[in-house]
Amino acid sequence: MKVKQNIGILNALIRITCGLTFLSWSTAKLVKRPWNRSSYMLVAFLSAMKVAEGIVRFCPLTALYEERQEIMDNFNNDSNDHKNNEGFAEDQMIPHNPT
Repeated sequence: MKVKQNIGILNALIRITCGLTFLSWSTAKLVKRPWNRSSYMLVAFLSAMKVAEGIVRFCPLTALYEERQEIMDNFNNDSNDHKNNEGFAEDQMIPHNPT
């Protein structure tokens, strides 16, 4: 998979802002209550990931979604080409046989 920027500048700024906000909140909670650290640690990791996504302007989930959409578009185009090559015109209706 080729890594290239796939989110906009405004989206990146929002990710950085929200990521830093949640990162500071979770680390403050970790300092106050270290015995309940598993949930705060998860929030810290996820928010740090959002900050990194905003800095490099690459989101792996967006890239995966775009790649999947491209595959589905190619599949739909191939199936439409196959239907058109069966000898029927596009506007011609195929008779229905209920038996």
